[in-house]
Amino acid sequence: MPSLAVFLPFITIALLVAITPGPGIFYIAARTLDGGLEEGLSSSAGLGLGGLVHVIGGAVGISALVMASAEAFTVLKIVGAFYLIWLGIKSWRSARNVSPNVVRKTGARQAFREGILVEALNPKTAAFFLAFIPQFVDPSKPVAIQFIVLGLISVALNTGVDLAVAYWAARVRSGFAGRPAMLVRMRQASGAIMCGLGATLLFARRSA
Repeated sequence: MPSLAVFLPFITIALLVAITPGPGIFYIAARTLDGGLEEGLSSSAGLGLGGLVHVIGGAVGISALVMASAEAFTVLKIVGAFYLIWLGIKSWRSARNVSPNVVRKTGARQAFREGILVEALNPKTAAFFLAFIPQFVDPSKPVAIQFIVLGLISVALNTGVDLAVAYWAARVRSGFAGRPAMLVRMRQASGAIMCGLGATLLFARRSA
């Protein structure tokens, strides 16, 4: 483990990064507004597990290889982007095809699986871990173990914030329970957000 003088700045910066609105927070908000609290919580857990994929990959060097290869980075971001766009289109279409009084349910298990894929297929997450965590690693100690420990802490902070966002979005959603037309628009907006996140990822560039 890093010394306390290194660990405290890491926790502070990691927490600031976790609470800063980004693709993960917007994705969780969209999923919760679309499918309710249960799906929002499941998606949060899925994103957390998907983040662990990058932590383990970074520790063993897989993520570094992906970031070093322009072709691998491009393939990963295209797959991830179109998966997000497909989820967004599915949410938009389902919002138009159901009664406003019916809550569209993807299901907690499917929301969990989709969350894993969304995060695991995001090369920008790999880039973040590879750029951020090594700054707090002591090269005189086992690097892989330090990377995993710090990565787990970072993922835990991100997941905690995502869970809080899911609860907040669920309260917003419940506030419109008596306005069915607004729920339909909310579901459409969540689909549009996911499409937008996919488009943003599609135009992401590999760090030099």
